Amino acid sequence: MDPVVVAGAGPVGLTTALLLSLHGVPSVVLEAKEEPGHVGSRAICMQREALWALDRVGVAEAMVAEGVTWTVGRTYYRDRELFSVRFPEERGGMPPWINLSQCRTEALLLAAAERCPLVDLRWGERVTGVIPGRRGMQVATEGGGGRRTWQGSFLVGADGPRSTVRQLLGVGFPGRSYEDQFLIVDVACDLDFPSERRFYFDPPWNPGRQVLVHECPGKVWRIDWQVPADYDLETERASGALDERIRRIVGERDYEVVWASAYRFHERVASSFRVGRAFLAGDAAHLYAPFGARGLNSGICDAANLAWKLAWELRGWSGPALLDTYAVEREAAAAENLAVTTATMDFLVPRSEAQWARRRQVLERAVSDPAARAEVDSGRLAEAFVYSSSPLTTPGGPAGPLVAGAAVPEPLRRLMGPGFTVLAGAPVEAGDMAMPVSVQLVREAVPAGWVAVVRPDFHVAGVVPAEGEALVAALRRAAGATVGEDESRGGGRAVLPVRG
Repeated sequence: MDPVVVAGAGPVGLTTALLLSLHGVPSVVLEAKEEPGHVGSRAICMQREALWALDRVGVAEAMVAEGVTWTVGRTYYRDRELFSVRFPEERGGMPPWINLSQCRTEALLLAAAERCPLVDLRWGERVTGVIPGRRGMQVATEGGGGRRTWQGSFLVGADGPRSTVRQLLGVGFPGRSYEDQFLIVDVACDLDFPSERRFYFDPPWNPGRQVLVHECPGKVWRIDWQVPADYDLETERASGALDERIRRIVGERDYEVVWASAYRFHERVASSFRVGRAFLAGDAAHLYAPFGARGLNSGICDAANLAWKLAWELRGWSGPALLDTYAVEREAAAAENLAVTTATMDFLVPRSEAQWARRRQVLERAVSDPAARAEVDSGRLAEAFVYSSSPLTTPGGPAGPLVAGAAVPEPLRRLMGPGFTVLAGAPVEAGDMAMPVSVQLVREAVPAGWVAVVRPDFHVAGVVPAEGEALVAALRRAAGATVGEDESRGGGRAVLPVRG
C-alpha cells in the first residue's frame, strides 16, 4: 500500500496522519520547515469535538491536564455585563472548552507521530509539484537533500493559509479580508480574573472597539484588542504605549509579554476541497475570523472526517461514493462556519455608518432590554456540525438523544472503536460486512426495536429498525456503497464490495 502523502506538519496534518495509522494506513508527512519550531501561541481555544478526535490519537488527556478548562462566556458593554453563556459538562466526557496554545498541541501531536511507526515525518521538504495519476499521486519537493519525488496513494494539503498544494491544484480561495487589525498579546501576570471567556464591547481601555480576555496555562492571559487599520506594533512598543495599553487591564501588577502580534483577519473558503486524489483540510481549505474558535477546531474535524474515508478506500472497505462525501460534508460545514463568523465580523467591524449606528443602538438597548441581547454578536462558539443532508446519512428514526447526522452523545463515545459501531438495546447481527463493525449494548440510549449506526468520527449515520435488512442498508450507505448487485455476493449475505 502506497502511503498517503500529507503536506504540512501542523495540528491538522499530524492529526490526519495519526488517525490514518489507527486503521493500519501509512503516511509520509512533508513539512517545509527545516526542523520543529513554534512561534507564538496562535489558536488557543479547543472545543470538545476536536478534543474527542485528538483523544483517538492519544493526546487529549495530556491537553486537558495541561490546559485551562472553562465553561462560561461573558459579554460586556462598557462596564455592564449584558449576558453570559454556560456550556454544560458531561460526566465522563471532554470539557466543553480548554485553552492551550497551538504550539503545545503541535508538540504533543509531534511526539505521538514520532512514536508511531506508520507516520514518516520529513522536515525541510517544500512541495513544488503535484502529478496526479489514476491510481496514485506523485509529489515533488525541494529541500536540503535536493529534489525528490514521493509516490503516494492520495495527497492531503494541510499546509496552511498560503497552501502550495491548493495553488498547484488550481483551486480558488475566494473571500475577503478586514481592514481593522487585531492585536494579540499573551501576558504572564497574576490576575484575579476567573477562568472564563470575557468579551468587552467599547470598554474604557479600548473605546469604540473590542477586547477579549482568556486565561491560558501558567497564569498567562490572552488579551485581544481590535486596533485601527494603520496600527503598528513595533512603534507602539518603542513608544511605551503598549505598556500603557496593557496596564489599563493589569493595573500595577508585574507582568511579562510572552508573545505579541498584530493580524488582519480573513474570511475565505476554497472553491473545492477535493481535486481527484488530492484533498484540502484546515487553513488550506478555509480561514475564519477567530471569534467563535471555528478555525483550528474545524480543521481537526476535517481530519477526523477525511482520515477514516481514505482508510476505508485503501483497505477496500468503501463503496464508490465515499470519498466524494468528504467535500460534500466539510464544504457544508465550512459554509456554515463562514456564515456565522461573517455575521460576527459584520457586528464587530461594521462596514458602513448605518451598520455602526445599528450596533450602537443594539448595545445601548441591551443594557436594559433582555430581548435586544439576542442581537449582540460577540462570536457564536464552535459546535459539532450536523450531517443531516449527507448522502451517508439514513434519515428518520424516533425522537431521542441519537439523531441522524449529529454527533453521538458524549457518554457513549468511550464505547466506540475505530470502525463503525452499532448501538443496540438487544443483540443484533450486522451481516457479513467487509469492514470493521462492532455492536455495543446500550439499552438506556436506544429505543426498543431500533439501532443506531455510528461512524468512526462519532457521527450518527442513522437510527433504523433493528431487523437485519435495515441495519445492513444503513451500514452500506454510511460506507458509500450503492444498493445493487453486490448485495447478492457471499451466498446471499449483504456485503460491501471489496475494491482492490
